[in-house]
Amino acid sequence: QVHVVDSGGRLVQAGDALRLSCAASGRTFSWYTMGWFRQAPGKEREFVAGISSSGRSTYYTNSVKGRFTISRDNAKNTVYLQMNSLKPEDTAVYYCAARSSSAVATTPAQYQYWGQGTQVTVSS
Repeated sequence: QVHVVDSGGRLVQAGDALRLSCAASGRTFSWYTMGWFRQAPGKEREFVAGISSSGRSTYYTNSVKGRFTISRDNAKNTVYLQMNSLKPEDTAVYYCAARSSSAVATTPAQYQYWGQGTQVTVSS
């Protein structure tokens, strides 16, 4: 089992940058694919970015491509989401999730372990 704790969310202005962090503990971190999801009020939880267990493969939803970067440091058991050029429509609770597989998946049901969420608010 893996325990994940996400952090770093706060209120920022449009155009700002922000980095979210996700610290994992428990079983070997490098076995797990990691993903970031977000959920805005009244909307379903959606995939934002994912990184394979090795770190060699990354995936992004179209709306964040070119602005967000996911990375991981297996030595520190941590995954990051660097968010640049933030827009008001990026406002949501962001969740880190872990999947017991080497391959990235894009649906929430395919991830077994979840952080508590961190609020990102982008003002216009």
